[in-house]
Amino acid sequence: MVNIKSMDQTVQIIEDFIDRGRPSQVITLNAEIIYQAQHNEALMKLINKADLVTPDGIGVIWAANQLGFKASERVSGIDLLYRLCERAVFKGWRIYLLGAAPGLAEQAGEELKRLYPGLCICGSHHGYFSEADEPALIEEIKNLAPAILFVALGAPRQEFWIDQNKSILGVPVSVGVGGSFDVIAGIKKRAPRLFITLNLEWLYRLVSEPSRLKRQMVLPRYVGLILREKLRRKNTASR
Repeated sequence: MVNIKSMDQTVQIIEDFIDRGRPSQVITLNAEIIYQAQHNEALMKLINKADLVTPDGIGVIWAANQLGFKASERVSGIDLLYRLCERAVFKGWRIYLLGAAPGLAEQAGEELKRLYPGLCICGSHHGYFSEADEPALIEEIKNLAPAILFVALGAPRQEFWIDQNKSILGVPVSVGVGGSFDVIAGIKKRAPRLFITLNLEWLYRLVSEPSRLKRQMVLPRYVGLILREKLRRKNTASR
């Protein structure tokens, strides 16, 4: 279930999770993952049991409004990451970055510390670890005891990894953030502010990365899925 909350409300919920201390999972959900979940029961169950699911993308906002829920503000992975890092400076939260190609998590960490002086990036590790590497990686994260773990392994791999390991890690909040480290480190450019404001970030990414076209082909099917659900609800209500 998607939590239709503003960015400020989402940050407050996550702050409450950290104060509570029990390992919690945050999923930033986009239309592509919603569509995948219709054909992947394990992914659907994972989304439904997450502690917080945010609307990452205009497709999710559109769907919510079509189905009768008032929604207007996207809470994307990268924007949430920035806001939480900003808040972490004042709260003294320790941050761990996991994912992306070798060296990029470290670069992203340095950039975040430049943007938010006083931010504590307590550790980082690339996403190209093997199964044999996992025990040592998990032990490192446990020992460093971050308040927030940002995981950039790509969806839905990052969501399954967090779900499988959050209890062992003991980190209060773990968030899947997709390709955010690439953008923060400067390897990929984010859409200009105008595109983001107009909810056209998806279009900019498609034009700048034509290889994404195949992935975007699920969107017409996603639209059909939502419209069929809207019709089903309407018919059910009229009986």
